[in-house]
Amino acid sequence: MGALSLPSIYKPPKRTTDLGFSGDPWRCSSLKSGGGGKNIVYCQSGGGSSGGGGGSTLVVESGGSIIVTPNENKNSNNIAMKDLVPFDAPTKTPPLVDHMNEDGIGIVNFIRGKSFLITGATGFLAKVLIEKILRTVPDVGTIFLLIKAKNKEAAMARLENEIINAELFKILQKKYGKSYQDFMLSKLVPVVGNVCESNLGIEEDMAKIIAKDVDIIVNSAANTTFDERYDVSLDINTGGPSRLISFAKKFRKLNLFLQVSTAYVNGQRQGKIMEKPFNQGDSIARESLLLGTQELSVPLLDVEDEIKLVFESKQSFEDKIAILAQRMKELGSQRAKKYGWQDTYVFTKAMGEMLIDNMRGEIPVVIIRPSVIESTYKEPFPGWMEGNRMIDPVILYYGKGQLSGFLADPNGVIDVVPADMVVNATLAAMAKHGAAGKSESNIYQVTSSVVNPLAIQDLATLLYDHFNTLPCVDSNGRPIHVPAMKLFDSMEDFSSHLWRDAINRSGLATMASPNGKLSRKIENICKKLVEQAKYLASIYEPYAFYGGRSTWYNESQQDMCQDLSNSQIHT
Repeated sequence: MGALSLPSIYKPPKRTTDLGFSGDPWRCSSLKSGGGGKNIVYCQSGGGSSGGGGGSTLVVESGGSIIVTPNENKNSNNIAMKDLVPFDAPTKTPPLVDHMNEDGIGIVNFIRGKSFLITGATGFLAKVLIEKILRTVPDVGTIFLLIKAKNKEAAMARLENEIINAELFKILQKKYGKSYQDFMLSKLVPVVGNVCESNLGIEEDMAKIIAKDVDIIVNSAANTTFDERYDVSLDINTGGPSRLISFAKKFRKLNLFLQVSTAYVNGQRQGKIMEKPFNQGDSIARESLLLGTQELSVPLLDVEDEIKLVFESKQSFEDKIAILAQRMKELGSQRAKKYGWQDTYVFTKAMGEMLIDNMRGEIPVVIIRPSVIESTYKEPFPGWMEGNRMIDPVILYYGKGQLSGFLADPNGVIDVVPADMVVNATLAAMAKHGAAGKSESNIYQVTSSVVNPLAIQDLATLLYDHFNTLPCVDSNGRPIHVPAMKLFDSMEDFSSHLWRDAINRSGLATMASPNGKLSRKIENICKKLVEQAKYLASIYEPYAFYGGRSTWYNESQQDMCQDLSNSQIHT
């Protein structure tokens, strides 16, 4: 537990800050409008940092006109689909920030020559970020990649296997040919380390080099398992940012500290959710109490108390290793729900934001809150992804004929953003606030549920059409035909459906001797499959019935989209 001992926490003076926005640096989200089928570009954001009022949506039509549409300040918890679509409003031209020029934000000019420290470097999003930087700004400085490994040789092996040789970099491989390896190794430096260790576990000489040379820190390290052990999740998602911001204070020329968070740190907030920061002591449950939607009192959330609770709980179970893991999972879930978050993952990510806010001092900070990050839309090529993302297990089970229904609100909205659009927004925010050099904290929610909502029922229909056009095949090479996906609003109905479906698919219902040994074996298999599906549904349930819509556009965010040059929007 020594690794969980976080630095002392202090509260900096409260400040009111303007938030900037980029929907996409070289491109805000290019989408189809619901009515006339026009190509439009959406940039949208929400509420603010320390202050802020109503948000708005920026619609850049293909003809070039910009429409800023204010979002009404509603406290409604039930947002109709029509409320989530941009509407017409008078044109408004926001002022340019004073460091802009005819090249727009100057993303390339800002990144050129800059050195980076990137944590979580072998992760999905970090790889897309690294590829984008190397492809568009080849004269970037050194990119130090924090890699968890036992020694330098192992770190270099991970760099080569998981980054340099990855399919994602095939455009760079083609561009540089035989000199590709040399180019990559001239830019990327693997650093043995771990955000769960003091001073990130970096050896002293390397730490001095990084502190002297690095201009920008990107913290992309995280444990994204919803039901992870509380001690594990707290250590990386909360303690990690704390240790990294402490390390950042040793840097000589740091322009920016960028934290990759998640839009779901907004917990059980309902309705249109603006970009509100978390201060020490904040919790979603206390917000609900102040709004009168919760009757029971809730104590202030204290991160150090949570760490002590974990430490004491682990001590009490030190002689019961067999049940420690389960106890830690249960504790994380209990604490998250107590304070108004869905699960351990988003709870510990929110506490990580709190520590950054309290510990940053004069360090400029940008927090990126993407929703569900899925495969690339266009860059470096469409459809690239790695591993199973959030909703992928459900999709795969359905496509393979193993799951014909799910627990979800058919009218609910699933919030998904392509990885390359998240990276583009990240780079635009990085350039704007890194160049500004102001000691402030800015938050960007990179989401789609307001400007381009996708109803879960529509997703189910799209999946049915896809798998009937391009079906999966079974072990004998035969196509697997799937039925239309059924959606259930209660676990009881979903459980009944699962059992009936499992029995029918197993053939147990038509067996001649249902009381035989074979039938009992099949029945046990069916029970196991049903329990696995129910557990999966219980994890996803808070998101499948989520009533919040994270928005990402207010007046200062308008500056960001307005500051984008035409080439940056359309490249």
